Amino acid sequence: METAPRSMRLQIAVAGRTNSGKSSFMNLIAGQDVAITSPVPGTTTDVVEKAMELRPLGPVLFLDTAGIDDETELGNRRIERSGRAFDRADVILLVTGAGVWGAPEERMLAVARDRKVSLIPIVNKCDQTAPAPEFLAKLREATGFEPLCVSSNGGEAERERVLPLLKDALLAGCPEDFLTPPPLLGDLVKPGDTVVLIVPVDIQAPKGRLILPQVQAVRDALDSDALCYVVKESAYRSALANLREKPALVVCDSQVVDLMVRETPADVPCTTFSILFARLKGDMNVLAAGAGRIRSLRPGDRVFIAEACTHHASDDDIGRVKIPRWLAKFVGGELHVTVGAGRDYPADLSKYQLVIHCGSCMLNRRETLRRIENARRSGVPITNYGMAISTCHGVLERVLSPFPEALEAFRRGN
Repeated sequence: METAPRSMRLQIAVAGRTNSGKSSFMNLIAGQDVAITSPVPGTTTDVVEKAMELRPLGPVLFLDTAGIDDETELGNRRIERSGRAFDRADVILLVTGAGVWGAPEERMLAVARDRKVSLIPIVNKCDQTAPAPEFLAKLREATGFEPLCVSSNGGEAERERVLPLLKDALLAGCPEDFLTPPPLLGDLVKPGDTVVLIVPVDIQAPKGRLILPQVQAVRDALDSDALCYVVKESAYRSALANLREKPALVVCDSQVVDLMVRETPADVPCTTFSILFARLKGDMNVLAAGAGRIRSLRPGDRVFIAEACTHHASDDDIGRVKIPRWLAKFVGGELHVTVGAGRDYPADLSKYQLVIHCGSCMLNRRETLRRIENARRSGVPITNYGMAISTCHGVLERVLSPFPEALEAFRRGN
């Protein structure tokens, strides 16, 4: 991996009315033309993404969205697309003009409050009209942030002036769980401990690479000064025999969880990559409680399976084939399963009895938590792939043993 994945970047949505200068502002910050600008309203249709490095924040992803005041039929579709960007935004920059604050801006303020993210006001085109002190005070009171006054056509000198101010605002508005995210596995081991990672190499494994959760687990083990032992499932038994001391932790791909549980000594903690990601990307306790609800499913119930990526499905695809098959065997009959890929995630999930989400390796924490919240608002339990698979195989209590609170949530959810 040569660059930080999108899911690990601070995601910054740039919002505002049509022709407020959102794209010009993003071009100013990037120092290059990354978004088309035009005096014609509605130039920005789909969300435009720009990855950058902003020290000391690190890797970030700007999301240039369509105008929030476009009331045409096409405009409503654009706004719907923008709404998906707001679902994954860690921070929202609201671009407006001097004295411009009305219903569209109030709606964006409500969007930010609903998603519990910061809304930082950007007053653009200040070279044309200087904002009144009373207007700046109003923005300050409404958002809790000092408005950033900008002239997006000011060139490199303006960029050098604005960029440090923007960085300061982003640092102040950045969510705490981005700066100090939940641990992956580092809190489960000590320096010098051995971690064994069981990584199947099968038809679904990308040629010449490991999948993102496996890569992140290796890196986290190394960052924790642990000894990392990566093996295929066929070599796991001999790997244990070769170790002079028992490992402090074993982690496997969920598809071989049976083998891991069967071969791992009872006093050695073990779990799956997907369960580790339940904590890193979402709310582990909520997802564990959702796994407990699998026991109450009945044949004919509706289940929504959410895949964050849009990979080409194989004949034995984990989300489309294997999980539905394991669920049917577990409940004793076929279920009505709907699969959504990429950002195809319904706002209203109330017609389903359960949502099963992937590990979210391609989503950031903000969007995953938003999806969990959507399920809660719809009154539908939600779990993830690893927990669902382990439940169907009767081993979830074993692989949740490193996480006592989640284990208790699963038991309560039964």
